[in-house]
Amino acid sequence: MIRSFCFAIVALVFAVASPPAFSQTSYPDRSIRMLFGFAPGTDTVVRLLADKLGDALRKPVIVENVTGAGGNIAADRTAKAAADGYTVGMLAQANTAVAVSLYKKLPYDPVKDLSPVTLIYGYPNVLAVNNDVPAKSVGELVALARASPGKLTFGSAGAGTSLHFSGELFKTMAHVDVQHVPFRGSSLVMTDLMGGRITMSFIPPTASLALLREGKVRPLAVTSLTRVPFLPDLPTMDESGFPGFNITAWFGLFVPAGTPEAIIGRLHQETARIMMSADVRDKVEVIGISPMTSTPAELANKIKTETPYWAKIIKDAEIAPVY
Repeated sequence: MIRSFCFAIVALVFAVASPPAFSQTSYPDRSIRMLFGFAPGTDTVVRLLADKLGDALRKPVIVENVTGAGGNIAADRTAKAAADGYTVGMLAQANTAVAVSLYKKLPYDPVKDLSPVTLIYGYPNVLAVNNDVPAKSVGELVALARASPGKLTFGSAGAGTSLHFSGELFKTMAHVDVQHVPFRGSSLVMTDLMGGRITMSFIPPTASLALLREGKVRPLAVTSLTRVPFLPDLPTMDESGFPGFNITAWFGLFVPAGTPEAIIGRLHQETARIMMSADVRDKVEVIGISPMTSTPAELANKIKTETPYWAKIIKDAEIAPVY
């Protein structure tokens, strides 16, 4: 009888202590918000994933473009959302591995306030100039910049983005003075680059590939160490006289810290399956994007490893902190 009573007590304690675990079996029971920190036009992969994730979860996944501060506003809103799986953030490397070294008053802690789910995709940037710029190669662009210190400009999607750091690394390695012009998204950078209001930019393929192929702007190099299949004749920055120049941007899926492991596991499982499917790979690779995936732990370790790397670039380039 004593044994039966003990089993009854254990069962009661388990039942009282575990309601959250059982309640998670109904997830999701309403629509999910997917926050993306950049302007429409650069969210092709995000919207593709949202549509397919909505089908898999049988609830709508609604993309919200929350622009500003190089994606940090979207990251902050993700971090401060309820930890219930109904707000997820498609956040950039800039918001998770870079921002802590660049911003003096970052309103969120990328490690303490966010939980990684999985890597989603990555890409190199393309160095491009306005068609009226006389430079036909990176070497000629460097010569032009040295002949006109402080007069050339490069656009980015905001401080701390891969576009920004590509430009700063170019300036440091080339020993040139080129002015940084931040925008609220790379599609806006592309508009001003075509219009001649800025001289150059390191543009992501999602915002530029069709326009590059149509000759709307002139591509000079890519920021990866190897040439890319979507522009196979274009040299790398490394080949163009910048040894070791390697900046490849990535985006990952994150949820607020404290989100139940069961929900993180469900999101990871469905998202990884989607990104590795042949259908999605075919659709994203044609626009210059490499689909990616990882475990939550692998993504957390990637952030831990890359944070000091970007801190060194910021220090070496003497980039002033953003307040």
